[in-house]
Amino acid sequence: MSRALTLIFAIIAYAIFFATFLYLIVFVGDFSFSSRTVDVGPSAPVALAVVIDVALIALFGLQHSVMARQGFKRAWTKTVPPQAERSVYVLAASVMLMILFLGWRPIDAIVWNASNYVLHDILLALFWVGWLTVLLSTFLINHFELFGLQQAWFHMRAREAAAPQFHQPFFYKWVRHPLYLGFFLAFWAAPEMTAGHLLLAVGMSTYMLIAIRYEEHDLIGLFGKDYENYRQEVGMLTPRFRRRNS
Repeated sequence: MSRALTLIFAIIAYAIFFATFLYLIVFVGDFSFSSRTVDVGPSAPVALAVVIDVALIALFGLQHSVMARQGFKRAWTKTVPPQAERSVYVLAASVMLMILFLGWRPIDAIVWNASNYVLHDILLALFWVGWLTVLLSTFLINHFELFGLQQAWFHMRAREAAAPQFHQPFFYKWVRHPLYLGFFLAFWAAPEMTAGHLLLAVGMSTYMLIAIRYEEHDLIGLFGKDYENYRQEVGMLTPRFRRRNS
C-alpha cells in the first residue's frame, strides 16, 4: 500500500470511527430521534434477547481485546503494514459496534426511573460528563495515535515516531484509566434504566475490567518499574487518597 493510500485509508477509518462513536452516545442515551437505541429496536422473547445481546457484547469484547494484544499485533503486522495496523483495528472496532447496534434486542422492564427532577438532572449530567471524559482522555494520551492517524501521517512524511514516554497528564494524575472511568459513567448514569440497558452496562463493565488487566500487563512490559510504581500510587478507576504522615 502506498504512503498516500495508507493515509487515505487511515482518514476513512477515523471518519467511520468518529461517526460510530457519536452514534454510540445516541444508542446508550436512548435519544428519541433514533430508531435504534438500547431501548428501541426489534423485539424478541426475553431469554432470546439476553442470549443475543450477551453474544454481541462478547463479540465486541473479543475483537477489542485480542486485536489489542502485542502478540496478535506482531503476527498481524506480517500481513498488514505496521503503519496501517491501528487503523485496521479502529475500523474493525467500529464494525463490531455497528453489528451491536443492528443486532441489539431491547428488554423493556424498568429497573429504576429517576422521577425526581434533581436526581434525573444529576444522572443526565453524569452521562455527559462520562462522554466528555472519554473524549478528553484520548487527547491527553495522543488522540491521533490512538486512532491510527499519526502512524499513517508519519509514514507519509517518512518520519519516525518518538519512543513512548511515561507521563501522567491531567486526569491520569488521579486515576490510571480515566477513559474507562468515562465509559463507566456513560453506561451507568441513566435517568431511566431498563433491563436491556442494565445488561449492556454490566456486559461492557465486565469487558472493561478484563481489558484493564491485560492493558496494564502490556504497560508494565513497556514502562517497567515506572508503571508498577504508578499502580501503587494511583487508583485504577477512583482516586486513591492517602493520609499524610504527621
